[in-house]
Amino acid sequence: MRTSQGFTFESFQRWRRSFEIGFWLAFFAVNTVFNGMVAVMDHRGVPRWEPWTWEASSGVVMLALIPAMVWASRRWPIRLDNWQRNLPRHLVYSVLFSMLHVGGMVALRKLVYVMAGQRYVVGPWLPDFGYEYLKDIRSYFWILVAIALYRFWVMRFQGEASLLAEPDVGPPVESLEQPERFLVRKLGKEFLLAAREIEWLQASGNYVNLHVRGRDYPLRATMTSIEARLDTHRFVRVHRSYVINLDFLVEIEPLETGDARLSMRDDMKIPCSRRYRASLRERFGQPAAV
Repeated sequence: MRTSQGFTFESFQRWRRSFEIGFWLAFFAVNTVFNGMVAVMDHRGVPRWEPWTWEASSGVVMLALIPAMVWASRRWPIRLDNWQRNLPRHLVYSVLFSMLHVGGMVALRKLVYVMAGQRYVVGPWLPDFGYEYLKDIRSYFWILVAIALYRFWVMRFQGEASLLAEPDVGPPVESLEQPERFLVRKLGKEFLLAAREIEWLQASGNYVNLHVRGRDYPLRATMTSIEARLDTHRFVRVHRSYVINLDFLVEIEPLETGDARLSMRDDMKIPCSRRYRASLRERFGQPAAV
């Protein structure tokens, strides 16, 4: 399926990482330029390199903290059903974020001042940190919003799966406890995905990715809850993060560690931990000890 812009999610995936890195580099570069110009106008009595150093050091450290922000947004997503639990965690994390930001930019400023043959003087710690934290907490949550909006767009572009719901009228057409199909929403359209077409499943944070014909459809669920609803004759757990469809398994490669490497029909290599390897071999009528 192609989008109205004429490109597919697969083509976007090829340059997605470059786009994400480039976006944050451009964002902080532009932000530093504008803030630097304002700082120069506000401090006309000091050499121009000093205001630019203040703003550039802040931008560089903030950019370095983006990976930690992405991790925090995945670890504690804020939704209507969990904001009371996760919002306090982000408030605590924002303090650590601000401490790292302030400490990092002060260190960079001192380094630049030493190179310029001068000394960077830091004011009283507590009042200065309080002032910086009031700015940082706003930046922290704006970055969270930007990450969440981008992730939401990617989900809609990629397609997101969900379990079939109980119909408003009449009995369900199939068992909702062991569904034969999943509902997939993509770019405002809906279609049904046959469970037997799922090649493998992978746990990813608060989602389980359903892999079908080279595509991943995120399903908001835990691996344990989805595994319990899959056909046990077809699907088997091989790792704490993976469930595979035996119809798409091509080869089991034993490893010296006691684990194994599974080759799927699409050439994907999936780890099989020692904990699940024996039960997998038994599914094919082979002794567990072999």
